[in-house]
Amino acid sequence: MTQQTSHKPRKANRLAGEKSPYLLQHQYNPVDWFPWGDEAFAKAQFEKKPIFLSIGYSTCHWCHVMERESFENEETAHYLNEHFVSIKIDREERPDLDRIYMTFVQATTGQGGWPMSLFLTPDLKPFFGGTYFPPTSRSGLPAFTDLLKQIQQVWTTRRDDLQRSAETIVQQLQEAAQQQATDESPLSQALLGVAANGLKRAYDSQNGGFGQAPKFPHPSQLLFLLGYGAEQGDEEALQIVLNTCDKMANGGIFDQLGGGFSRYATDEKWLVPHFEKMLYDNALLTHVYLEAFQASGNSRYAEIVRATLNYLLRDMTAPAGGFYSAEDADSEGKEGKFYCWTLAEMSDLLSPAELKVAVRYFGVTSEGNFIDHSDPDPLPGQNVLSVVSPFLTEADGKLLASAKEKMFDARTHRTRPHRDDKILSSWNGLMLGALAQAYGVLGDKIYLDAAQNNLAFLRHHLWDSSSQTLYHRWREGARDSVQLLSAYAFLLSGVINLYEVTLEPDTLNFAVELADAMLDKFFDPENGGFWQSGKESRNLILRTKDDYDGAEPSGNSVATIGLLKLAEITGRDDLMKAAEKTLRLYAKRLQEQPEALPHLLIAAMRALGKRHRIVIAGDVKSGVGLELLRAAHAVYHPSQVMLGTAGPVDSFARSLSARDGNPATYVCEGTTCRLPVTSAAALRSSLMAGA
Repeated sequence: MTQQTSHKPRKANRLAGEKSPYLLQHQYNPVDWFPWGDEAFAKAQFEKKPIFLSIGYSTCHWCHVMERESFENEETAHYLNEHFVSIKIDREERPDLDRIYMTFVQATTGQGGWPMSLFLTPDLKPFFGGTYFPPTSRSGLPAFTDLLKQIQQVWTTRRDDLQRSAETIVQQLQEAAQQQATDESPLSQALLGVAANGLKRAYDSQNGGFGQAPKFPHPSQLLFLLGYGAEQGDEEALQIVLNTCDKMANGGIFDQLGGGFSRYATDEKWLVPHFEKMLYDNALLTHVYLEAFQASGNSRYAEIVRATLNYLLRDMTAPAGGFYSAEDADSEGKEGKFYCWTLAEMSDLLSPAELKVAVRYFGVTSEGNFIDHSDPDPLPGQNVLSVVSPFLTEADGKLLASAKEKMFDARTHRTRPHRDDKILSSWNGLMLGALAQAYGVLGDKIYLDAAQNNLAFLRHHLWDSSSQTLYHRWREGARDSVQLLSAYAFLLSGVINLYEVTLEPDTLNFAVELADAMLDKFFDPENGGFWQSGKESRNLILRTKDDYDGAEPSGNSVATIGLLKLAEITGRDDLMKAAEKTLRLYAKRLQEQPEALPHLLIAAMRALGKRHRIVIAGDVKSGVGLELLRAAHAVYHPSQVMLGTAGPVDSFARSLSARDGNPATYVCEGTTCRLPVTSAAALRSSLMAGA
């Protein structure tokens, strides 16, 4: 959050009327910011000025740095206002725009990130771009003011050349976006093995995870490897995931006092995080740790899930049931200040016995293990808490628990980082699915209640049943008008997860409505795959199909898994064909760069493998039926799907019935089922035998 250093009243710019917390952070900049829209475009065209486009998000540390250094600078702002039309975009509200312009930046510079800084022609075509630019030249980066002057000079003297270049670039981007399905790269089990072996080679056997610093959790890779290891009996793949889970849970990337994961670690050992916490990371990592618990039986993973969900329910939940988007890395203008500890602070707070155990367990020193190199006046002696000496006696365990309780309580009195309180249907869909799966696996009803409240919120505030339209953002009583594939796909995934742990026909009906709307608005029936933006989207230089699973999985990957599962539940051939056509569209990319689409590999694994359908006939709200449902979720089988016999399930499932008035479970492959079982113990045995 921007720290205002002057008490002088400041004039607000056009961003003051927006809902995005990121845009509102910039409402008092001297830069004459515009939101993305017709007013800005008309000004640029009328005045024949280039557009400076700045894309970021409210919890982005380097966005804050660039704001502090450049956008708060009166001279820099004056130059921008005189020579450019400046536009701000919240990438979390408009990932479709972010994707288009990030593709350009990555193609022309070889890298990307935020803040993203671009220069466009008045008709929105990019001709130069990058990420963070410092106020003075350093590390090979030009000073931002020098760059502005160079751009202005070239715009004045060689405008026609720039516009021709921008036209050519956009044409190339459009050609790249026009993917066509071929039969040259059929999907096969061998492809899954190639992908798994590639991840094994990238694995950091010493520290867990993939690659070197900075190190991201990569939930999609972990979920793929976990499923592949279970289905193929590949113990190495399983151990890679479990070891990575251990290393992350013990590292500073995991909040050892309050639960929840930071976005990434700046080092290869998971010690020093970039302290911002994102809803989507924590939702996806909840899935990872739940499946790790199912696959291994290690209760430590269930503890991490509970700590993560406790954080989200405690600090990231709106009163009406929606989930906020993120928390900042900074507080009081200092990165990590809320989370870090000095030895002196701990000494003042803890008893000598508690201090001795906590210092040893967390590896705390007087020198500290973190310094913010982006801060001209960094705080000294800061310690990121991580598990350095995990082995404790029973007595030491009690002392540590007491110390952690005192430290957590003391931390609640610190100034909290800024919280981005917008509610996104996309990320809430991921969170809905995580809560539903947590209820299914762990049985804690608090998670089911939170999931149902969340879905009720989304259906009330962001779903228009009359037009079958899902909007993306809600904040302060208002929703936006944006429709995105990721919103439909992520929510569809979460609703299917909720259906599988309740077998409620109304939940399944809503999943079908979402899937139909998603196909109608985003699916490309000619070539397969889904466009990232709806047909009605305006002011886009091109429509793209997201083909990369990064920190968030792509809408195409999640949509494909959702359609495959829903087709298995409902028996609808059109859903299956759309999923298969999407897989064919990306088959060549999966062959050539499987690491780019690990979440789509999960879809391919489901399409190629044995798919168990577990059908429960009878009431599952209590008694034996609930026990059967719980037993079905206790055994890890990544390609199974759960369904009941009521609502829009397929005709075969509807033909199955309870046994002598008691709920019964049928484990089926296609229309071939094992003998029905009516006890949880028998069901576990049956699933273990066939897992």
